[in-house]
Amino acid sequence: MASSAAAVVVIVGSGLIGRSWAMLFASGGFKVKLYDIEQQQITNALENIRKEMQLLEQAGSLKGALSAEQQLSLISGCANISEAVEGAVHIQVNPPYYVPLVELVPHPETAPATVDRTHALMRKIGQSPVRLLREVDGFVLNRLQYAIISEAWRLVEDEIVSPGDLDLVMSDGLGMRYAFIGPLETMHLNAEGMVSYCDKYSEGMKHVLKTFGSVPEFSGAMVEKVNQAMCMKVPDDPGHLAARRQWRDDCLMQLAKLKSQMQPQ
Repeated sequence: MASSAAAVVVIVGSGLIGRSWAMLFASGGFKVKLYDIEQQQITNALENIRKEMQLLEQAGSLKGALSAEQQLSLISGCANISEAVEGAVHIQVNPPYYVPLVELVPHPETAPATVDRTHALMRKIGQSPVRLLREVDGFVLNRLQYAIISEAWRLVEDEIVSPGDLDLVMSDGLGMRYAFIGPLETMHLNAEGMVSYCDKYSEGMKHVLKTFGSVPEFSGAMVEKVNQAMCMKVPDDPGHLAARRQWRDDCLMQLAKLKSQMQPQ
């Protein structure tokens, strides 16, 4: 693959996710062409990127070795797809700056070298790529997320726990551990290795799992109940939601800084 100094990456779409990808590739020293069908959309996106990079630099959270101005100089806009892809080594069609996971899902006819090249490219810009061995509905992250959401919904619907306390179980319980190690390593560490864990706890796990209910409908009175609880904490008007999202992103920024300082064993 060409060196990052000469390589060009095309981002198709200049919305929030597209802007985040542009920032990530620029942080790795790649030249980035940000494509969209409307020039005004591109202009707005480039201005948003400038403001975001400057804020990140001020907070000490800018990725990469280059300054904000140096990274900004690598990003340009283009409203012509033919011009955009000319000379490109990678085209990113559409996660973003603070959550580095990337799922790579090759088609059965995708050349292994293409997957290897994309994996290396993601690592180069600071992402954490994982390889799916075959396609599955929802990919891996969403399947895990939906499993948690489903049981969370059932626990609230069955009046086992309130919506607010349910969220605390994750944010002040499981989430703190899972920010650093996954569920399988958790099993491994919570006994004398994985074999020991399964010997000790498999029957108990299966007993509890058999009590799980059916897939929730996510509709009707239950939606109103959960919505009311969430709105007591964060009203659902644009201003409050935007402020809470910014707080969330600031927390993710600080967590990313902490994780970068922790040396993996």
